[in-house]
Amino acid sequence: MNPAEPGPAGRPALVACSHGTRSEQGRRTVDALRAAVAATRPDLDVRAAHVDVHGPELPEVVGELSAAGRRSVVVPLLLSSGYHVRVDIAEAVAASGGLSVAGAALGPGEEVTDVVLQRLGEALGEDPAGFDGAVVLAAAGSSDAVAQGDVRTAAALLGARLRAPVTTGFLSAQEPTVADAVAAARRAGARRVAVASYLLAPGVFSQRLAAAGADAVAEPMGPHPLLVDLVLRRYEAAELAAAV
Repeated sequence: MNPAEPGPAGRPALVACSHGTRSEQGRRTVDALRAAVAATRPDLDVRAAHVDVHGPELPEVVGELSAAGRRSVVVPLLLSSGYHVRVDIAEAVAASGGLSVAGAALGPGEEVTDVVLQRLGEALGEDPAGFDGAVVLAAAGSSDAVAQGDVRTAAALLGARLRAPVTTGFLSAQEPTVADAVAAARRAGARRVAVASYLLAPGVFSQRLAAAGADAVAEPMGPHPLLVDLVLRRYEAAELAAAV
């Protein structure tokens, strides 16, 4: 669709904004999530945007839509409300002259926990609720305090579903590392340790998990139907809030 054309039925464009990655597999995974969103809602104009690494860059996408008089809702394909949500996305929206709004990040929440649990069960080959070992939630890591708090919340939500404590390990910026968290669980007496992935798509971070020393490592969430539904609900909620 040409940016100068009005959106279907006058609805704002859905700008599905991911972090960006150098991993081709990671790009394909996030593209598949966007494609699934577009296929589920063919009445919406779904656009790709990124806050880092590669284009199309978010300010460019929102700016192009705004220059054409088009409204947009930016939905972060991110698992926490860290710097990229509160600064990068907020700045792009603020520069739109009131034509763009931002939805909430995808996580933490029960829907994301459902996906994490499913991927963990696939890695274990059993119902994770019956797992008799320790679980480490592996996250990218951030220096942002809000993002750190979101990961703690995600671990608590997962622990509540497993009815067992869940510790956290990080792949950058924070400690303990995933490998250190796995080792700590073994020192505490766990016979088996599983890593639950708090990552949306495969890439450099997910590749590091295989070397963490766990007995089972879950795959990233990928374009799961629950995430497709969640993206669309974030869009609808932001559009409704803007109309009030």
